[in-house]
Amino acid sequence: MTGAADIPADIDDILDLAGRLADAARPGILAKFRSGIGHIAKGDESPVTEADRAAERAMRDMIEAERPSDGIFGEEFGVTNPDADTVWILDPIDGTKAFITGKPIFGILIGVVRQGKAIAGVTDGPATSDRWVGGTGRPTLFNGAPVETRKGVKLEDAWLTATSPEMFAGDHKTRFEALMAATQYTTFGNECQGYGQLSCGWVDLVCEDTLAPYDYAALIPIIEGAGGIITDWQGNPLTFAAGEDDKTHSVIAAGDRTLHKAAVDILSG
Repeated sequence: MTGAADIPADIDDILDLAGRLADAARPGILAKFRSGIGHIAKGDESPVTEADRAAERAMRDMIEAERPSDGIFGEEFGVTNPDADTVWILDPIDGTKAFITGKPIFGILIGVVRQGKAIAGVTDGPATSDRWVGGTGRPTLFNGAPVETRKGVKLEDAWLTATSPEMFAGDHKTRFEALMAATQYTTFGNECQGYGQLSCGWVDLVCEDTLAPYDYAALIPIIEGAGGIITDWQGNPLTFAAGEDDKTHSVIAAGDRTLHKAAVDILSG
């Protein structure tokens, strides 16, 4: 339970800026969507486009102009001021493969972390005109209206989703397949919007692996503000070491604590 003392005094200002960052990034991304834009492979073989970099640059410029004492950790341009009390964690296009191949399920992720705790997050879907907004002490909003996760669902009745089965390997693949077998249905291909679907009560579990902080920082306030829970596969809080871009983190999100515990029992093996 979040008390009044736990709510950042500037949370509304932060959420306002986060929304304006998404507004600023959207047009350039949409201008390149389904345009045959080329890409290059980064060191980890993941693709990046000029749209990713232009969107992150636009957001960084706004943050640096309006909140110069804050830090920034972006997927494309790394870290500035990593020891700041407040750090903005940016993924300009989460789901770049979907973006390149014309699928509308990619999203802009804007997370804000203060003293190791995620306090605000925006997931914006430029191609679908959908936006999820979460902040400490605030209800999660989907396109401006409050939403809640679905509660009281048993594991055997749950809908599970993940971006791709290819993100799981070795023992983690075995554990994920065990979770998949224990649930009623599994879908793939939702990218970051799967967590938004969870916050709206349309799915019950999101399970993923090989993520970096910029892949999940924005999602935490959105899930929590809708009444859900999101951790690593051991049930531990997710971490945000600035500059930690190795995709080594596992994530499990659920509509309520009972369902989350049932999933963690399987995943933590």
